[in-house]
Amino acid sequence: MNEQIPVIRDVDWGTARLLPDVDTERGWLLTVDGAPQSYVDLDDPTRLEFEYAQRLAHVVDLAAEPGAPLDVVHLGGGALTLPRYVAATRPGSRQRVAEADRGLIALVDEHLPLPRESGISVYGADARAWLETAPDASADLLIADVFGGSRVPAHLTSIEYARQARRVLRPGGVYAANLADGAPFAFLGSQLATFAAVFPELALIAEPSVLRGRRFGNAVLLASDREIDTAPLARRTAADPFPARVERGGALARLSSGAHPVHDSDAVPSPVPPNGAFGIG
Repeated sequence: MNEQIPVIRDVDWGTARLLPDVDTERGWLLTVDGAPQSYVDLDDPTRLEFEYAQRLAHVVDLAAEPGAPLDVVHLGGGALTLPRYVAATRPGSRQRVAEADRGLIALVDEHLPLPRESGISVYGADARAWLETAPDASADLLIADVFGGSRVPAHLTSIEYARQARRVLRPGGVYAANLADGAPFAFLGSQLATFAAVFPELALIAEPSVLRGRRFGNAVLLASDREIDTAPLARRTAADPFPARVERGGALARLSSGAHPVHDSDAVPSPVPPNGAFGIG
């Protein structure tokens, strides 16, 4: 049983809590203002507790041959769950993480330090501002998991932002973003329309109950300049503890029906989750 003591600290964007997992000796849950942000098992970085993290890990697994190193950009860091996973499953990968909350970076570095020679570099910077300085065609995979509290910031939802993401990706690279919405999917529809205006190929991973509008939840948006092989991804997500579907083509057209691409001038954050969603309320 874990006898570690919880850590509570004010960081730049709220109050962070590192809560020990009572069933795992070195497992920790990070929350910010009560919203779960990350789960890390320091002894097993391949253990992923959050469903959306498992889906992003499937994208990582299928991005190249097993074990082959990747150049990965992470927008949003939290406790660095996905970077730790990539480092463990694809040794030699070069990973760059942009996390705006420098207080959170310091907290994670102090209590959940990265292994030596992990290949992970963490930058205390706004995700959009950092992305705009990143070199052209420098990433195989760009993972966006940025939440200000429990909402995706507006400046990470626009067509100008999507163009920056495509610029930084190499040909054939994949953009993967953790989003959250519920029926009638005004935000998700606008994101599909926005990224369809920049990338020729899109796919979406989400639980059937979310896609049917029965509850608010996460959806992972994938975008690329080349066809996304969704068959192996669909097999993996269907076998998860909380099975998900992979949608493309007509299903996405229905979700984004009537939606228009958003620009910096009219972009808005993702909706406020209802009480009880993601442990809030």
